[in-house]
Amino acid sequence: MNVRAHAKINLSLAVTGVRPDGYHEIRTVFQSLALHDTLRFAHADDGLAIECSAPGVPLDERNLVWKAARTVWDAAGRRGEPCGRVRITKRIPAQGGLGGGSADGAAALVGWDRLWHAGLSAGRLRELACGLGADVPFFLSAGTAVGLNRGDDIRPLDDGPARWVVLVFPPFGVSTPEAFGWWDEDRGRRPQADLLPVVNDLEVPVSRRHPELLEIRRELERAGAESAAMTGSGSTIFGLFATRVAARAASDRARAAGWRSLVTRTATRAQARPG
Repeated sequence: MNVRAHAKINLSLAVTGVRPDGYHEIRTVFQSLALHDTLRFAHADDGLAIECSAPGVPLDERNLVWKAARTVWDAAGRRGEPCGRVRITKRIPAQGGLGGGSADGAAALVGWDRLWHAGLSAGRLRELACGLGADVPFFLSAGTAVGLNRGDDIRPLDDGPARWVVLVFPPFGVSTPEAFGWWDEDRGRRPQADLLPVVNDLEVPVSRRHPELLEIRRELERAGAESAAMTGSGSTIFGLFATRVAARAASDRARAAGWRSLVTRTATRAQARPG
């Protein structure tokens, strides 16, 4: 059984405050992409196993796919230890702000539920998703949606017009704690004029530490992007284009400048929901 785990970009991301528990309050607009990982589930009698050839992907309880297995098994009232195997084919880069780990976690909730015939309701799966991570609930909903609070309060929106998306990957990642920590450090500083306007509040502090991100965004804008910005906590920069031809030309320019890049599309809720 295969389940797809679609990437996302943040069309906007505003940090609205810091909660008493230390998490940040945000308001963001999520958008699913056609780019996806694939999770292949199979029965097993000898415990839980995750297979993935991508470097840096944990294959133990640190992986949200593993945590999702334990969560579904317990929620279904099963005894003993969960048994099953899953092979993850990774296409979504790690630490890029594209939500690859969270997307895999959401897909795993659906996959394990079906593999084990647990019969958990959609509402119950959403509750379990909140326990896995702040943006995991979005990936169960998919499409276009507003995320409030920690990003886990999901308000679905109608699907917008399809757009071609150019993704440009710098040769480094940015962790979520780093990005929000830099935002905390920079609170009260006046934004740099050449970083305005931005649609992602985390882009300014991350670009202060990695100024090449600003050059990537400018390159996409020069190539005709309708808009360009960093997604999530970075480090991926995206550009939106109306046509495939324009998107491919922009991606070629990015690669010629020495950056890794690919072209994908926005995805509707029906296309990107796990299943």
